[in-house]
Order: sequence, then structure tokens, then C-alpha cells
Amino acid sequence: MSSALNLNARSLNATFNFKSVAKQSPRSARIRFASPAAATPKRYNITLLPGDGIGPEVISVAKIVLKLAGSLEGIEFSFQEMPMGGAALDLTGIPLPEETLSAAQKADAVLLGAIGGYKWDKNEKHLKPETGLLQLREGLKVFANLRPATVLPQLVDTSTLKKDVAEGVDLMVVRELTGGIYFGKPRGFGTNEKGEEIGFNTEVYATYEIDRIALVAFEIARKRRGQLCSVDKANVLCASMLWRKRVTTIASDYPDVELSHMYVDNAAMQLVRYPKQFDTIVTNNIFGDILSDEASMITGSIGMLPSASLGESGPGLFEPIHGSAPDIAGQNKANPLATILSAAMLLKYGLGEANAAKRIENAVLDTLNKGFRTGDIYSPGNV
Repeated sequence: MSSALNLNARSLNATFNFKSVAKQSPRSARIRFASPAAATPKRYNITLLPGDGIGPEVISVAKIVLKLAGSLEGIEFSFQEMPMGGAALDLTGIPLPEETLSAAQKADAVLLGAIGGYKWDKNEKHLKPETGLLQLREGLKVFANLRPATVLPQLVDTSTLKKDVAEGVDLMVVRELTGGIYFGKPRGFGTNEKGEEIGFNTEVYATYEIDRIALVAFEIARKRRGQLCSVDKANVLCASMLWRKRVTTIASDYPDVELSHMYVDNAAMQLVRYPKQFDTIVTNNIFGDILSDEASMITGSIGMLPSASLGESGPGLFEPIHGSAPDIAGQNKANPLATILSAAMLLKYGLGEANAAKRIENAVLDTLNKGFRTGDIYSPGNV
């Protein structure tokens, strides 16, 4: 499949622009969606973080596609590859070297492949590849993670759900990315009154963290089909009670958006029972992590879904939501589409280059129409 995408220039010849998602209200928050690019010579610096496993493979394909799409739109890219995750651990002893973070912060956008692998699973927490990813998100100050899940007509038969359930699904998960239980303090290990070892984490959200992600979600819902479902666990968790209170309050500024609330356990069930009921979902860090992976399987493969992580300023972080798949690394089996579509999101949301992004999206559809498949989305009759 990668060769077909590399050479598919005709499809590339063959959206969605935000200037700001924040309303100007006393509690508004801004997020950096790039404005439409000006009609002048355009040059962008992109930091590439291939990472581990299949990461270098899918990044190499996405780089080729970006260069081709850019050449057709008069865009020049300067790419800088930097180590991160397990690759950085092997080279430097830490998962996110200062040089890598600095290069990412200075770039116009950052494209990440994948991190992690069995080799580093037994490392202490601060020496795990995943810790580098959390540090990168924190260093870039990206708080809004956008994860679209769309069932393409060409792939509806690869979904594990019945065709009448999966067909037509088109939803967006807006995940809060820098708060909640992944970052909350106190956290750590200790002993209880019985002398038993315990591990503990803290689910905590401040008002401003909830407000700013809610504003992003309402703006996205407004530009989609006008429906927003806020997912929480407000019947049990205090942090979720505050979450629901703040989202409900902000809804008063968006009378054109229909707001609903759903407990996370019910949302997990509804995603497989009747996913077409969802337009835009907003939720906290850990719930969004889980639900977006679940939503990916509705599409047929986690190898199909891109994501964008954006902040109030500075470069965005764009990455596929799949893992590093070390069991198939180096075998030319990896599905590059999620990374290629992440590159399209980079162009659209990070650089304001909607036309170039559309070329890539059309090329992906054309490639699928011609029957090209990787093993994870293969069905009889395809290449």
C-alpha cells in the first residue's frame, strides 16, 4: 500500500479552517488553529519524531506524501528528525532529550510516529517511552486532543460491527490531554495501615482546565452537526461532578449546540450499540484515551485513525493513535494511513493549508477505491 500512496500524484492533484475556537467571553479560552495560509511562498519547519517499532516506517511514508502534496501547492518543508521514546532511551538514556523537546517547540508542527515496545516494558516509570510522550505534550502545552473516527464506505465491511451499525459513523472525540489522573498529584507508592504496598493516583481538574476544553468542543460541534455529548462519571467522582457543572454552564453560550451528558460506562456501551448517535464527544483524559481507542475499532482498524493535539499557542502535535506494533516492525506490514491522515490534520489544523490537506485525504480515498489494503483492513477481492 505504501508504494501506491507514494506514487499517487494524480489523486493528490484531485475544509475545514478555524481562525479561533474561542468565543470572546469572560471565561473564554483560545486554542491555536492555524488561519488559512496566505498566498505567498510558504516554508514550514516540521519536526519528525519517528519513535519506535513501526514508527520510522510510517513516518517515512508520511514524509514523502507531505513533500508531494506540498510541491503541488507551492509549499516547501524543512524536516528535522529527532529521537524520542525507546529510541531516545537507547541513544541518550532518557525518553525525551532536551534537544528533541527544543526542536519540537521551535517547529511549525510536530509529526510523531509511535513509541514503546517490549524492550522497555520493565523500565522504571521515568525511563519508560510513554513518559517521554507525556513530557512532550506538557512541554508543547497542548491540551486539546482531537480524534476523529469515520467509517469510510470502502472499509465498512472490515468493521467488527454489523454493517448497518457501522455504516455512516462519523464522530469526533475531543479529549482533555494535560490534566486528570495522568498528571494529578499526589501520586506514587506507599504502604497502608496494614503494612501493605499501595499505588495511588489523583483525578483532579481545575475550572479553567474544564472550561477551555469545553469551549473547544462546543466550537467543533458547532462546525459539525451541532451535537455535543459530554462524558463523565458524575454519579461517583467529584472531579466529574465539577466537569458536568462547568460544561453545563458553558452551554449557555452555545444555544445552537445540543448538549447531552452520559456516564462513561454507558458511553462505552453505546459506542458499540449505536455509534451513529454521536457527533462530537468531549471528555477527560483517561476516559478519552479509552473511548477513542474503542471508537477506532468501529472503523475497522486502529491503523486508520489520526489525531491532533493543540494548545493556545505554539506548534501542534500530530500522531496516529495506534501503538508501535513491534511484532510487525521492519516487515513492510504496517498500515501507514493513520500517519498519512495525521499529516493531513497537520496541514489543516496546524498550518492552515486546507488545500494540501484535501489532496492527501483524496489520495487516501483513491488508494482505497483501487483496492489497495494492508493486512489489518484486508478483505477478499482487494490487493
